[in-house]
Amino acid sequence: QVRVEESGGGLVHPGGSLKLSCAAPASGFDGYAMAWYRQAPGLRRELIATITARGVTRIIDAVKDRFTVSRDNANNMMYLQMNNLKPEDTAVYYCNAPLGPDKFKFAWGQGTPVTVSS
Repeated sequence: QVRVEESGGGLVHPGGSLKLSCAAPASGFDGYAMAWYRQAPGLRRELIATITARGVTRIIDAVKDRFTVSRDNANNMMYLQMNNLKPEDTAVYYCNAPLGPDKFKFAWGQGTPVTVSS
């Protein structure tokens, strides 16, 4: 099964910013919704942001004032701009294309780790 590839994570101080990237396979990228997820240590993976094929976004309340999701259909990329990062944002961040409850278009990638610490 084809995988997506996440990048852009790292160590950042509280209040800092990071921009994550998600590279998806080329075939039909502009035809399906994409999403960002994160999994904090000891917790389940959670959905944090979705973006439809046409660019309509939904972001969870916990981060909606700080995170922005976007996509570049021409280059099969999705992005997550994260500002004013907090220690509770520490997690491994993943992307995928949700098809329904617990159903995804791609195999999960390795994710990109984000650590927010002073």
